Amino acid sequence: MSTLDEMDTKIIEMLEEDGRKSFTQMAEKLGVTESAIRKRVLALQKKSVIKKFTIKIDPIKLGINTVAIVGVEVDPTKLLETAQKLCNFAEIKCVATSTGDHMIMTEIWTRNGRELTKLISEKIGTMEGVKKICPAIILEKLKE
Repeated sequence: MSTLDEMDTKIIEMLEEDGRKSFTQMAEKLGVTESAIRKRVLALQKKSVIKKFTIKIDPIKLGINTVAIVGVEVDPTKLLETAQKLCNFAEIKCVATSTGDHMIMTEIWTRNGRELTKLISEKIGTMEGVKKICPAIILEKLKE
């Protein structure tokens, strides 16, 4: 895989700061043409350096008052199957397999603690192979 040059890095930094920044705005700031920026962004997408453009939302503004990081211990033979099943729940925003204390880490958004408890006990806890569930409610995100 080829390494990124300084121009690519600056483009990525600008897009991370504001994904809606226009190619024209970036070109002006970097002293190049709009078409040069467009070609570089397309190349970064083609190489999967840029996977997608998205938004960050404030869950509280959507009525989501409970955000939790939940570790899930599973039977090793059920690891990938369970992780894939967890991806199907709308409340689960992120699923990752990991090393350390938990085999699967999730980020779960619910309207309140009762909904989180219900999801954990009735849906996740009843999945075949799940041994232990370790929720930690996020009090405040200081950096994303």
